[in-house]
Formats: sequence, structure tokens, C-alpha cells
Amino acid sequence: MHPEVDIRLAVSSDIPQLMAFDHGYSTDHVWQMAVENGAAGLTVAFREVRLPRPMRVRYPRDPSRLADEWTHKAALLVAERGEERLGYLALVEAPAPGCYWVTDLVVDLRYRRQGVGSRLLQAARAWAAERGSPTLFLEMQHKNYPAICLARKLGMVFAGFSDRYYPNQDIALFFVLERQGRGSDRNG
Repeated sequence: MHPEVDIRLAVSSDIPQLMAFDHGYSTDHVWQMAVENGAAGLTVAFREVRLPRPMRVRYPRDPSRLADEWTHKAALLVAERGEERLGYLALVEAPAPGCYWVTDLVVDLRYRRQGVGSRLLQAARAWAAERGSPTLFLEMQHKNYPAICLARKLGMVFAGFSDRYYPNQDIALFFVLERQGRGSDRNG
């Protein structure tokens, strides 16, 4: 059993260690986009595709930008165990009222698949709810199958995409999590 993971707001002394994390990831699946422009209109569909071999993917943003941008975020949450930083999550206010946007969710390679990302997303949801914001969006590359699986495991719902969103021209996928008790009641 792993010791408890603590989540707190970042301070300036955290930034060098957060920037030094391995921001890339490996994947053996992607969400492949297909566009069909037919007589009935435009159809866009995503399908999960297994790759012939695992692929290493670079993070779509420059991690060094964190040094200049972290104070402009609505919140930068840090996961830690004792004195060791395990991961971070960056939140910005979304253009739509009542929404926050997770732009970065990074867990250091040594601590992946240990619940750190889940804890960060749960803390972000609580942080947003404390500010009266029921809706949390999470963005990720269409290649980031580990993040897609995490979003779905936590009950997030696919909410859209943006083609050529990142500096490397990758597709961004967006998932949403709304606080229970808002919107439609899915439980009857």
C-alpha cells in the first residue's frame, strides 16, 4: 500500500521539479478521426485503433513554459508524498461560465498508474466546486490513450474535439465531468 498522496496549490519552489518531469508517454492505442463529407452533411467519428507496436509520444507543449505561466493559471495543483513531487494539474477558467479547464495533467513517470492522476482530478473537481463551478473539462491529445482511459474511468464523457489544436498540429479531445445533481438526471 502506498502512503497517502497530498494535493496542494503549487509554490514557486515547486516549478523546477515539475518542469523536470518526464512529460511524454507511451501508448499502444490512439483515437483515429474519420471525416466523411456526404450529401447528408459532414460526419466526424472517432474509433479506437490498436497500434502495431507501442509508440512514445512527446508532450504537445513545452514544459519549460510552466516557469513563466504558472501564476496565470486559475490553479496549479501539486501531488506529493512527503517532500517528493509526484505530479501536477493546471486549471484555467473556461470561456463558458461555471466551467474550469484542465490544460495539463502530468504525473512523473515513476508514479504513473498509482492513482496520482485520479487524485489530482478529484482535487481539481473539489477546487472548482468550492468556487461554484460544477463543470470540469479535460483536454488531451488523441494519441494519449492513458489519459482517455483515465477520463472514462472517472466517469468523464467525451464532449468534442479540435483539429490542429496543439503546436504540433495534433487533435485535442475534450472530456467533461459535471457535478452530480446538475443537468440531466441519468439515474432515473
